[in-house]
Amino acid sequence: MKKRVYEYFNVADIVTFNIQLLNWSTRFSNFCLMDSNQQSDKLGSIQKMVAAGSVVHLQCNAGNAFTELDAFIAQNNDWVFGHLGYNLKNEIETLESKLLDPIGFPDLYFFVPEIVLEISDSRIHIGSVNKSPQAVFEEIQTASTVLPPAAREEILPMPRMTKGDYIATVKSIQQNLLQGACYELNYCQEFFSSNTFIHPPAVFDALNQDLQQPFSVYYQWNYCYAMSASPERFIAYKEDYLWSQPMKGTAKRIHDDAAADAAQRQQLMMDPKERAENIMVVDLVRNDLSKVCVAGTVTVPELCKVMSFPKVHQMISTVKGKPIADIGLGAIMKACFPMGSMTGAPKKKVMELIEKYECSNRGLFSGSIGYIKPNGDFDFNVMIRSVFYNQNTAYLSFHTGSGITYYAQPEREYEECLLKAAAIKKVLTEVSTLK
Repeated sequence: MKKRVYEYFNVADIVTFNIQLLNWSTRFSNFCLMDSNQQSDKLGSIQKMVAAGSVVHLQCNAGNAFTELDAFIAQNNDWVFGHLGYNLKNEIETLESKLLDPIGFPDLYFFVPEIVLEISDSRIHIGSVNKSPQAVFEEIQTASTVLPPAAREEILPMPRMTKGDYIATVKSIQQNLLQGACYELNYCQEFFSSNTFIHPPAVFDALNQDLQQPFSVYYQWNYCYAMSASPERFIAYKEDYLWSQPMKGTAKRIHDDAAADAAQRQQLMMDPKERAENIMVVDLVRNDLSKVCVAGTVTVPELCKVMSFPKVHQMISTVKGKPIADIGLGAIMKACFPMGSMTGAPKKKVMELIEKYECSNRGLFSGSIGYIKPNGDFDFNVMIRSVFYNQNTAYLSFHTGSGITYYAQPEREYEECLLKAAAIKKVLTEVSTLK
């Protein structure tokens, strides 16, 4: 492979440049844009990452995917971007997936990009393999400064199940909890729209502008698209430590009343159900990390910290550990995936129950998208608050869910799902009526 050549550039209007980036993305069959929306932290110091084109790639389904991932990274000492789908669980445990996946992402896909952009404020760092960075910069700037219409007609996502079916299923799950089969289960439902024609870059732009989350992603694999406004980090490696930040506990923002909003935040912070759910997932993450970390190094620097985002307050904890020497990303992912915040405890049993009770294959939902740097650092999100689209079949889908415990109130859990769905529905409604 040719050596990657780097060069810095400055832009006068970063807002326009970002639109041009999205229009430029349509030239590629592999594209990944990761946006922190100015919320970069010590683990993800780059505001925006872009990977375009594929020099070499790895594509596989559950079977030997994690071993192949380690070999792929070892062979390509460069930037690597890609995704892990939820059905990789079938490789980690003796499980299966019988539910149909109408979107169609492979279980695992990673690629070394032809072009990498690191964007901080108006400073652009371009690394390219086959073109000069200058040529790439000029090519982006020739793209249109206006996004095409996001949709041809009104988008009306429908729930896969009725409210009555949802509540009945939650009660069935609670019977499993009562019998001791598990302690907590993350139960999700799908909202979908068939025969839907959208322009994915424009939909992502609208979603990202509205929700402004720190782990947002626009991702394309051939004819499949993911448009994510994720607030959650799955796992990162930086400064010789693995970091995971499980998120459990959600409360709606009240923007027109500061006192009420503060009270809502405080109520979430003290809510015994939400705290118990968060701590349960933290224990699961600690157990996962202990499989790949040096004994005694797994700690919890932050427990049940409440952070505020544009639409919601979220309860987040931080778990860290020092990985065993020379352990590969594939082995780390095999120990920690799927993330505890999207499964429950104990993992194998709840994944069996998820397959039994959910009506739709999760696919890339509750999977992860991220990148590995040439120096070995990496950062991966949790694929929630995400819209998925198959351009070939014109099928659009998104999921929402919540953690079910024995003491959960089915009506309240349903309302939490609707709260999470409302933000996505609002964006889809707006983009499909602005024509």
